Parts: sequence; C-alpha cells; structure tokens
Amino acid sequence: MKRYEDLAPSLRCIMTPGPVEVDPRVLRAMSFPVLGQFDPEFTDIMNETMEMLRQLFNTRNKWAYPVNGTSRSGIEAVMVSLIAPGDRVLIPVFGRFGHLLHEIAERCGAEVFTVETSWGSVFAPQEVISAIEKFKPDVVAVVHGETSTGRVQPLAEIGQACRRHDALLIVDAVATIGGVPVETDAWMLDAVVGGTQKCLSVPSGMAPVTYNDRAEAKLLKRKQIERGLRAADVRRSELPVVRSNYLDLGMLQDYWGPQRLNHHTEMTSMLYALREGLRLVLEEGLEARHARHILHEQALVAGLAAMGLQLYGDPDCKLTVVTCVIIPEGVDGESVQSMLLGRFGIEIASSFGPLKGQIWRIGTMGFSCRGNNVLRLLGALEAVLLRHGYDLPCGLGVQAALDVYEAKVR
Repeated sequence: MKRYEDLAPSLRCIMTPGPVEVDPRVLRAMSFPVLGQFDPEFTDIMNETMEMLRQLFNTRNKWAYPVNGTSRSGIEAVMVSLIAPGDRVLIPVFGRFGHLLHEIAERCGAEVFTVETSWGSVFAPQEVISAIEKFKPDVVAVVHGETSTGRVQPLAEIGQACRRHDALLIVDAVATIGGVPVETDAWMLDAVVGGTQKCLSVPSGMAPVTYNDRAEAKLLKRKQIERGLRAADVRRSELPVVRSNYLDLGMLQDYWGPQRLNHHTEMTSMLYALREGLRLVLEEGLEARHARHILHEQALVAGLAAMGLQLYGDPDCKLTVVTCVIIPEGVDGESVQSMLLGRFGIEIASSFGPLKGQIWRIGTMGFSCRGNNVLRLLGALEAVLLRHGYDLPCGLGVQAALDVYEAKVR
C-alpha cells in the first residue's frame, strides 16, 4: 500500500490578485470546535456575521450573509435569483469577468445586451447610462474591480440611472470589498457580491452578498419553499421559480433569518474564518484599511517605475489592489514567474484571453498587502530579470519603494 506523507504545504509570499495569504488569526479561528448549525451559540455567530457584513458593505440592508461556495457561487446565486427567464439584462464588458456575467445571464434565460470597451480601460458613466436608455433592461450587471485588467469601474452615476429607469443593479465586488471603497447604499447598488479570498484574507469558500428591498421584492415573487418543508397551504410563486435549489436566495434568506428554515448544513469552520476576517477588517477600520492598500500600491508602483518597467492600462482607472506590468520584449514571462516561485517563494500571476503572456498581475490585497512583501518582491523581481538578460538599474526599485514608506513616516 502506498504511504502518504504528512501534509506540509510550502510557505509562500502570495502576491497574486487572489487568493492571497490568509491572516494567521483567521487560520486559528478555523481550528475551533465545531458547533451544530442550530446551536444558539452558532446562530449568534451567524447574526454577528450579518451585522459585520452590513458594515463592510456600507449598507443598512436587512439581508447581508454569505453564500457557501467560492466567489462565483455568490455571483451565480444573485444572478440566478434576480434574473428571470426572458428578462432584459445589460452587461458592460471591460475584461474577462464581464464576459462571465454575460454567460451566467444567458444561462438564466435572459435576453442579454452588452456594451464593450477596450481592455485596460473602463466606461465613462454616461456610456452605460446611454445603453440603459437604449436597451431598457430589467437588470444591469457590472464588475466593479476587473482583476484581469487591473481596472475599477465608477458606479455612483450608474446606480442613480438604474434607479431612475427601474432596473436592478447587480455588482461584482469580489476583488474590491475590504480593499477599495464599496458604498452600497450611497451608490444605489441593489445587490452586491464580495469574495473572501482577496482583500478579506480568508480562504476561498464563501461569498458574502447583500441586497436591498427592491431586490427582495423580486425574490419574493419567485419564492418557493422546498418540497419536503412545505405546509399544505403554501402559495405558488408569481414569477418563474429560481432554477437552482442550492443558490436560491429566497431559500437562503429563510435559513439566515429568524425562521432558520433548514436549507443546507452551514460550513461551520469557514463561517468562523469569515467572522474573524470581518472582525479584523472592522478593527483596522475601513478608511485605514483603504489607505493601507493605497500606500503599498504607491510603493510598488514607484519601485516598478524605477526599474524601468511599464504599467499596463489607463492610469486614471487603475484598481488599487492589482498592478499590471507589461512583460518586457524578449523576456519569457512564464519563466520569470517560475523562477520567482521556485527560488524566492513569491507568486505573481499572468492574465487571460488577449492579455495572456502580455502582462504580469501583482496583487496587494489584505494580509498580503505589507511593506515587507512589496520590498521582497521588488528585490526578487530585479534579480530574476537580470538572470533573464533584461538590463535594468540595480537597486533602484527597492530604494524607490523605501522612499515612499519613509515619506509616509515623515
């Protein structure tokens, strides 16, 4: 019989756009004893998590809870629950994950309309507003932070337009929540999806969502109690029922609400992790946390510029937590990534589609967003590029980043 060794994953410096390094306090929380999902101690933890999620999302919404599954499960839960077959859906596309929203909307049976702009840029709000006026959608779905291109889409004016035209606005904030301001109520966002494995520094496996009364009103029109839990006098839904059982927000809110109507077995240890991650975010303070992400981005960008490397994309819409670097001509990008990982234990990412092999993507997110990580990466990248025959000034990258940090102290 084959003998399997003890599990001993290597320690890594993870500087990708997700997943990122998990805060040790979150890992500790995951080791705590498992409670039953209806134990009063556990339901208290559920309620506390909802309270903290409202603060994270900057909302007074009643509903703010995690969907069990990766970030995509949250996106799909919101879309499959709020997009009924035949609905008109508008999706502005400026990178890979806009195309994902398009695909999911089609699978929901929607009539999908898209507007596209070149990768590396975002939409002027009026471009999206004009499309809303033209297509008259029931739902608009948009990515806030597009990690494939490192860009962030302004949303406030789009939210106002959706409200004027009675369209629900669904926002993918997986990459931004906890690292970049997300103003659910102020921007009039009807449903927002976050992720755990990026700026929250919690393992992948939960997708926090929030939605307002406008969104819930549509959910209630599609609501159906699971067959094995129904009373004899249950009413039928007004609109076609949600095609997924597991990702039906109408059922999930009954589980997270006072009824505690059984839906699935809650992921106990992951909820501990999310609660601790949220506690740490709120302990640091959202404004301080956003400022920390900006500081380390500035240090990273200064170091890359001092090394003579060029950034990709429109700087006016750069996503704070993802920096995209153009791979220098004649340099094997994959070989550089491999050497960074093999020799220095540092992971950065490539990109997708038309950008595959054209850029590196460096994440400064959550617990990974630390000065020692930025300095380590800059020093290692310089060494690896020199090994790959790229001529660059030695030592200037780290010194430029140090200048940013020292200026902050002064």
